[in-house]
Amino acid sequence: MYPELKLFIAGEWRGSATDMPVVNPATEAVIGRLPCAQTSDLDDALTAAQAGLRIWSRTSPRDRADIILRAARLMRERQETIAQAITLEQGKPLAQARLEVIRGAEFFEWDAGEAMRTYGRIIPAPKGQKFAVHHQPIGVVAAFAPWNFPMSQPARKIGGALAAGCSVILKAAEETPAGAIHIAKAFEDAGLPRGVLNLVFGDPAAISAHLIPQEPVRLVAFTGSTAIGRHLTTMASENMTSVLMELGGHAPVIVCEDADAQDAGQAGAVRKMRNAGQVCTSPTRFFVHESLFDTFASAFVSRAAATVVGNGLDEGVEMGPLANSRRLPALTELIEDARQKGATIATGGARHGNEGYFLQPTVVLNAPDDARIMQEEPFGPLAVINSVRSLDDAIEKANSVPYGLAGYAFTNRADYIDRLVDEVEVGNLSINTLEASMPETPFGGVKSSGYGREGGSEGLDNYMTVKHVWYCAA
Repeated sequence: MYPELKLFIAGEWRGSATDMPVVNPATEAVIGRLPCAQTSDLDDALTAAQAGLRIWSRTSPRDRADIILRAARLMRERQETIAQAITLEQGKPLAQARLEVIRGAEFFEWDAGEAMRTYGRIIPAPKGQKFAVHHQPIGVVAAFAPWNFPMSQPARKIGGALAAGCSVILKAAEETPAGAIHIAKAFEDAGLPRGVLNLVFGDPAAISAHLIPQEPVRLVAFTGSTAIGRHLTTMASENMTSVLMELGGHAPVIVCEDADAQDAGQAGAVRKMRNAGQVCTSPTRFFVHESLFDTFASAFVSRAAATVVGNGLDEGVEMGPLANSRRLPALTELIEDARQKGATIATGGARHGNEGYFLQPTVVLNAPDDARIMQEEPFGPLAVINSVRSLDDAIEKANSVPYGLAGYAFTNRADYIDRLVDEVEVGNLSINTLEASMPETPFGGVKSSGYGREGGSEGLDNYMTVKHVWYCAA
């Protein structure tokens, strides 16, 4: 069920002199050994990416799209194999892993279509002259993908880059390498030219420090924490390298007085515990109108407490473990801080079981503004529910953090919807749903949650340069 772990450079799979363990977070058992790229491997990947770029950037958009679609079909056909590998290494329930494989394929399919819609334009000009705008691949992309979605997050980076005509060096997450390996295998089998896609693993700091300053690298595409995103952006700026940053969030949910508190509470609990809360758009700070607070909190807490926790390979499991051992102490510290500052722990709050990195689904009520959970993204199955007096109060609290990735609201009042759209500071606002993005919609953040967009008709913009051509007849 778990693949052999290799680097993929210049169209060939290779090992390394050093490796590291990959651990199943549900059992703490080692399930594979991951080769770590050396400096020579990174240099080989860079050379290969330059050669691949020369071929791929001159490949017609339709031919690029055909190869991308062929790879996506292979991923769909291999759904079960990929999903089982994702569950083994990341812990999420198998049903969610299967959906992730399909979502990743959908990203590729959308971007393949966008490859044929990178239109330029002709601008009216004086007689005997012509003004034209061309979109061209930006060049070699250094991409960095996180561990929470081992297949769909690399797909976002690879899909946009390949559709635009760029070559890619992807450093996928060391904790969850199998998703990216399956993607690379699908593209190899689909006939992608050698060097267009390269896959490396190893010391993240060493890899980024070596690749980003290299002159051929013209875009750094990263999904991860705000702190690391700022560091990589600073590094890229020293070489005037463009960046695409999808960073942390701390999503607010505003529940207005006209909402169905029971339904919203149950939906919120289900969505919060998806992927054990390890989602950058996960709803976390619930601001509920005081007239609905008791009903909403009761529905949320009862549904959260009923979440079936266990090994993602087991039938009926709704929430798996945290992805690594670091998350347990980080989350328990946030919970204890809230408790000490007067908040109520309505359910959960402790480790679940004695094996694996499991945390009980946890709900905190009435956390004060100075509690760490009100400012720090938990990235785990931890929600906080606070009472608010009005929409003004809710919007102020929603905007009180430096993040602005996703936000949610429950209301059917047109005047409230207008205000939410105008005033909530996020890149993605969802009303009466807790889903944040689709392949056909742009996704990204404002403030400290990032720069640029993935998906939608905007998804290829960062991977392309704009060239103006001014032609005068002789």
